[in-house]
Amino acid sequence: MKRIGSLERKYVLDVLDSQFRSSQGANYMTKFENAFKEKFESKFAISHVNGTATMHSVLEAAGIGIGDEVIVPPLTMSATSLAVLHANATPVFADVDIDTFNIDPKSIEKNITAKTKAIITVALYGLSPDIDPIMNLAKKYNLLVIEDNAQAFLSYYKNKLVGTFGDAASFSFQSSKHLSSGEGGIITTNNQDLAIGVRKVTGLGYKNISATKARISKDEIQHPSFERHDYIGWNYRMSELNCAVALAQTERAEELINPRKEIGKMFEGVVSGYDWFKSQLIGKDYESSYWTFACQLETDHVSWDDFRKEFLRRGGDKYYGAWQLTYNEPLFSKQMFRHRSDLVHGKYEKGMCPNAEYLQPRIKQFKTNYSDISIAKKQAEILNSTLNFFNV
Repeated sequence: MKRIGSLERKYVLDVLDSQFRSSQGANYMTKFENAFKEKFESKFAISHVNGTATMHSVLEAAGIGIGDEVIVPPLTMSATSLAVLHANATPVFADVDIDTFNIDPKSIEKNITAKTKAIITVALYGLSPDIDPIMNLAKKYNLLVIEDNAQAFLSYYKNKLVGTFGDAASFSFQSSKHLSSGEGGIITTNNQDLAIGVRKVTGLGYKNISATKARISKDEIQHPSFERHDYIGWNYRMSELNCAVALAQTERAEELINPRKEIGKMFEGVVSGYDWFKSQLIGKDYESSYWTFACQLETDHVSWDDFRKEFLRRGGDKYYGAWQLTYNEPLFSKQMFRHRSDLVHGKYEKGMCPNAEYLQPRIKQFKTNYSDISIAKKQAEILNSTLNFFNV
């Protein structure tokens, strides 16, 4: 299976042949958005230049800003928290569950204050957080919920697609993701007012665009009396070329994602017998899409580095650790907010999220994006032999 195939090439050539004039029939932005909202069971879909701008757009459209707090997990890529900072709001970090690695609803509630306006969940490594209690908290405290699903295409929670629970869901089409257009993102929502706001934030605040209308007609825009802007917006629009590739990837979603699920389950079978090498816990109500296969090293007799060296020596692929906890990044730990002290939530220091701090140096992420299942099987064999080597 090729990740980029003939369909992607066909659509890209169609855009190039149109000379980028969407009025001549290409208009892959609309085609992509329509296909994605149908595939991912949403009323509205608004494409973006990347999967960070997506979350920023939702926060701006919801009116979240100076003085507001947004609860986020620290054990994820920093873009989740950076989107909050870009909206001039303050990220507040809730701890994660020790077994699933995902944001813990109990910790969320402990961090809710009168200033809290939203929660951003992350479906880490392809696995949904326990979303029902989070939605109950949102209802109890009247909070917006944004699902950061950059790593979770076609994941399920209680037989329902992840990304269909919150007020909005963000997806990334960056090059490492399940579906990729090189770069890009998309927001899905069933809230029309929110969709209109996101569209305006994304499209320079143009007056005559809407939840489903991304472009202004030439008859409108060419007239000297036309008033363009009624909203503060950015140019976060996804290019036609990226939309063309993303459309093809969306149409091939199962073809591209199902092998990752198969490979993830293959790795699960390898590590299941080792109590010191525990995979991310996937309960009976969950189906992961395995962006990566994630494990935690639960022993002191094998170091993260030594295990990696032995795995590589046996022919294993290089694998990743967990991202540094966001609040341990210099931006937060040294409060490098460019004279914006109002964005600070007390001191960002060790002890804030003990579960996340325990997990971060122990997590290993193994690749699942193999185009050939035989290569993945070989990697699983190498992982098994490495585990046997250290199993004392």
